[in-house]
Amino acid sequence: MNCKFALPIFFHLLLASCYTFKSTGIPANVNTFYVAEFDNNTANIVPTLSYDFTQALLDKVLNESRLTFTETDPDIEFSGAITRYQVTSVAPEEQDGRTVTAFNRLDIGVQVEYLNNKEDDPKKKEWSQNFSFYLDYDSTDNLLDIQDDLIEEINAQLVEDIFNKAFSDW
Repeated sequence: MNCKFALPIFFHLLLASCYTFKSTGIPANVNTFYVAEFDNNTANIVPTLSYDFTQALLDKVLNESRLTFTETDPDIEFSGAITRYQVTSVAPEEQDGRTVTAFNRLDIGVQVEYLNNKEDDPKKKEWSQNFSFYLDYDSTDNLLDIQDDLIEEINAQLVEDIFNKAFSDW
């Protein structure tokens, strides 16, 4: 076989083997989902935190599964609450005879309730789990200046973890 023809065929096969099977962990009889707006039960209330998280989860399921959103009789339901929004000091260090913080940590936690209205197995039908993720940032940064970006990045990881638990059960 001529090398001119073998190389394109090889790359075609290579790319075809990289295909990901969308929604492989979702049973065939499950077609719809609903995400209720998550409550914000934190002391440090960021006005858009609940909406941003809810929207991130909704977008993840819409974009990375074959499921369609519905508010009426959904096959899968997500609900819960944001339970932690906390900034803590990390990596204290001595500087000019006083202790200063090198980094601060933004930690967000959510409690998720999952219900599969199509599942007969009680172990797979529903679960409740806490998820959390944090990011560190330089203590010289003003949180208000970087807060939206941190929240977006933390939400992305939380939503990834929730999606994997719901549809891959990793």
